[in-house]
Amino acid sequence: MKKEVMIALAVATLLPMHASIKGNGKDAHGAVSDKVISEQRAMLSTNTKGKGFGPQSPRDIDTVTGENTRLFSTAPVSSDMNLCNIHFHKNAEHKGGEFTKYAGNGDGHGFQTGYKYSGKLNVSELKSTGNEICPSKYGALNVGDTIEVHYVHSTAQVKPGPTLGSCLDESIMNPQLRVETQVYVLVNDKKALDFGNLAKHGEVNGLHQAMNIPSNMGTPVQYAGSTTGPSYNEKGSPLQVSWSVRPKVAKVNIETVGDWCKDNVFNEDHAHGVRNLVTNPDLMSNIAH
Repeated sequence: MKKEVMIALAVATLLPMHASIKGNGKDAHGAVSDKVISEQRAMLSTNTKGKGFGPQSPRDIDTVTGENTRLFSTAPVSSDMNLCNIHFHKNAEHKGGEFTKYAGNGDGHGFQTGYKYSGKLNVSELKSTGNEICPSKYGALNVGDTIEVHYVHSTAQVKPGPTLGSCLDESIMNPQLRVETQVYVLVNDKKALDFGNLAKHGEVNGLHQAMNIPSNMGTPVQYAGSTTGPSYNEKGSPLQVSWSVRPKVAKVNIETVGDWCKDNVFNEDHAHGVRNLVTNPDLMSNIAH
């Protein structure tokens, strides 16, 4: 497969593409009905059945069972790979740990859905900053919002850059991919974590690394899956990914997320949409303990 095709495929996983929807029933809040989500899940099952797709993402990390037996080699630890991309989704794509509160069905295209921080925030942390944070046509970020950050790593000889296309290289058309995942909740608190620092990257022993991924957010759940994004609500992702998802949520100063959106090498300026949680056992790997 030519590099241009590979890159186009990879970039599509991060673009807020609209999946086709049969029916447009929405509730009073503009969210699609349960029927629409059920139809999307049914189409995913139909479009992947018997075609040899590997395990898919995102999933409930507290559910360890799965029936997908398609095997691929687990990617090396991230310290032996190159960081190639950092991006984030509004609301957690995965479910589990401290992010189990369902945000709702959303618009059917990946926005206003996913999972939220299930803990408590105080009045001060939820006070509005009065500023638009990472605005887009899909809406800005607000205090109290949850984001899931994907620190994407590749075995290819690449450097950090925009989209998953930065994880591919002409010399290796099928690099191994690993995503180090951390969920954050956004607060109005200057003493909270600085997102710019959390997204800091540099070279270590000749490899591009994310320097400050939190190490105290619980033992990461490791599992075999795929790339995500709402463009895969009704079809399977063909790209294999080794996932490492931390179960605890860290608090981040929302203003620092806004600053990062204005200036970063990944050209990220807004939150991405969320793929429906994968619940079909045939599309989930078994998580070994």
